[in-house]
Amino acid sequence: MNLYKKIIKPILFKQDPEYVHNRFTRIGVFLGNYLFLKRIIKLLFYFENKKRLGQNLFGIDFKNPIGLSAGFDYNIQLTKVLGDIGFAFMSGGTVTYNFYEGNKKPRLARLPKSKSLLVNKGFKSFGIKKVLDNVSFTSYNSAKVGISIGATNSPLICDPEAQVKDILKSFKYLMQNEKKDNFSYFELNISCPNVAGSGVLTDQDVLDNLLSEIRKIIGKKVLFVKFQAEIEWGEARELVKIMINHNVDAIIVANLLKKKTNYNFEKEEIQKIIDNDWKGNFSGKPVEKFSNDLIGKIYKEFGDRIKIIGVGGIFSAEDVYLKIKLGASLVQLITGMIFEGPQLIGKINKDLVKLLEKDGFENISEAVGSFWDNKINSEINI
Repeated sequence: MNLYKKIIKPILFKQDPEYVHNRFTRIGVFLGNYLFLKRIIKLLFYFENKKRLGQNLFGIDFKNPIGLSAGFDYNIQLTKVLGDIGFAFMSGGTVTYNFYEGNKKPRLARLPKSKSLLVNKGFKSFGIKKVLDNVSFTSYNSAKVGISIGATNSPLICDPEAQVKDILKSFKYLMQNEKKDNFSYFELNISCPNVAGSGVLTDQDVLDNLLSEIRKIIGKKVLFVKFQAEIEWGEARELVKIMINHNVDAIIVANLLKKKTNYNFEKEEIQKIIDNDWKGNFSGKPVEKFSNDLIGKIYKEFGDRIKIIGVGGIFSAEDVYLKIKLGASLVQLITGMIFEGPQLIGKINKDLVKLLEKDGFENISEAVGSFWDNKINSEINI
């Protein structure tokens, strides 16, 4: 960890973040193609304790609760190496039906003191046909791979009818492709704030129709839905009910944050974003309170009917453990890995075992929702 944070990170953080991202993607692809390199990576980063951390959910064996969120490997190129770093699962994408080169640059900016990234990729994607042509899998120490699907980012595809049609085309193409069974789950992204027509899929009637049609296409395949961070609970409750009605297996909570007034922002960093009029929305620590609040509320009302995957502000095992105790069965991250380094995944898993042992839990599934065992009915305020 000291090597990354004291030597590598200072060098990387002086370079353009998107350039660094693309470079590390190419390195990851290279490493994943050679078994002896994969074994070296595993030796350096990997930690496993299936007895404490393993779960079977949706018929899928997860060796630990840590996943990579959609938005990092957006063309699903890192399937062969992420398991060696320690991830149990990954959401590739978000993939769209048509090619999209991404929003206008700059599309990434770092806010180190705020532990956040400004993100404005806008569903940058090769398009589902090329993604599926290129994607490959490994049986050696692999992470479970999911594919995240969203509507093509285009001014011609920004009304509800056009977005629904576009998404359904992707699911139909996926189900006709021989690689569909290599994906452990499918994910629907209805919550990206950086695309044309953002928010239209969270209309109750639109979402109800969309999920109905997706279920007709994919049958009983495992389906997750990615949720927004900033939403009134009354509205969120109704959307969750719709997901349950259509047998959505898990809800991913939550996507990027729009507000620039969040207390977790360092004033000078956020002012620089405002002064430069940089477009985009925020990941990392500023999302944490919104995510945790929603996780708790969803779990308390619907925890026996739908699983929760927690996203937002994960930089340590303690961050993960809180989401688990609030009601998340699994978690995903990106920003924490960028700031702390790839060794973070193994460290989180190792420290999670210690936290479980301290609290007397034999398995992490026993900790899910345990925050509420004390009958705490007040609002979560973290």
